[in-house]
Amino acid sequence: MKDRQLLGQQGEAIAREYTGRYCRLLHTNWKYGRKEIDIIAVRNNIIYFIEVKTRTGNRFGWPEEAVDDRKQEHIREVAAAYLEIFDLHPAAIRFDIIAITFTAASWELLHLRDVF
Repeated sequence: MKDRQLLGQQGEAIAREYTGRYCRLLHTNWKYGRKEIDIIAVRNNIIYFIEVKTRTGNRFGWPEEAVDDRKQEHIREVAAAYLEIFDLHPAAIRFDIIAITFTAASWELLHLRDVF
């Protein structure tokens, strides 16, 4: 397994554990065609579509900066398909980013709420 894949899996595991503290996890790595949403969760009839980005530093930009307009559009498309396929009509939906930056000794988590 490539180091990048392992890093991403570690970041997603941290994000799942974090999200599970305040929401009920519905799906992880849910795919629609070739597109995917990392975490789908629900709380108080609000469905959260969460993109997880992980980095080992900011040399190539902060993790959250990788969620550009194109990626946001992909997430919106997959979210719309998810709601239609499961015939869900939540009170609201929210798009969040969980950005995880690993350091030599630990990691930092930044939760950006309702960002797009």
